[in-house]
Amino acid sequence: MARQLDEQIAARFPVGRRLRVLDVGPGQGTQALRLARAGHEVTGLESDPRMVAAVREALTAEPEGIQERMRIVEGDGRDAGAHFLPGSFDIVLCHGVLMYVSAPDPMLAGLARVLAPGGLLSLVVRNADALAMRPGLAGDWDTALAAFDSPAYTNRLGLEVRADRLETLTATLAGIGAPLHAWYGIRVFCDLAADGQEPPAGEALDRLLAAEDRAGRTDPYRAVAALLHLCGVRG
Repeated sequence: MARQLDEQIAARFPVGRRLRVLDVGPGQGTQALRLARAGHEVTGLESDPRMVAAVREALTAEPEGIQERMRIVEGDGRDAGAHFLPGSFDIVLCHGVLMYVSAPDPMLAGLARVLAPGGLLSLVVRNADALAMRPGLAGDWDTALAAFDSPAYTNRLGLEVRADRLETLTATLAGIGAPLHAWYGIRVFCDLAADGQEPPAGEALDRLLAAEDRAGRTDPYRAVAALLHLCGVRG
């Protein structure tokens, strides 16, 4: 995902430009810190006080220059318009958040409004068109059959959440003035890896990442990925 995002940034903005980035739901701040280290000005919008504290703690270990380029705002992504002015950001990240939002369209419209013209809206969502893949490959036939009929599922944290369809999000992005520019699949081959399982190292890891990257860009493999990465561009 980081490589895909870097490609989209390189395609949209001049090399060396310091970008204004909003990361909605940054979690522990992995992506936000990566972009701040790359020289961009990053704002994290996080509703969970525990995650806010975790990001701020992680930030204290960074050099002063990176600390100055990154700030954390406690708030909900559905209220982005209450926190930021229209056109405030060149990039808005919303990764792994929409599955917790029952009605995502108003939230996405608000995020598009805080984007500057030509800005990039980056979404990572659970793929509703492939919900049967994980249970099916694991031999859980009842769950696999139920997945064909509903976008709701239970995630690995045991929470009841929802998935999104590429076709639906494509229409939504067009409707909010940030039409789909590119999309990728994530976790085509690795979705059955157990939580906490250590990834391979060295050359084996390189081959794994190369295979996942190739599949995530290639039809029909990307269509059955566990996650989708969609990139919309503000008109």
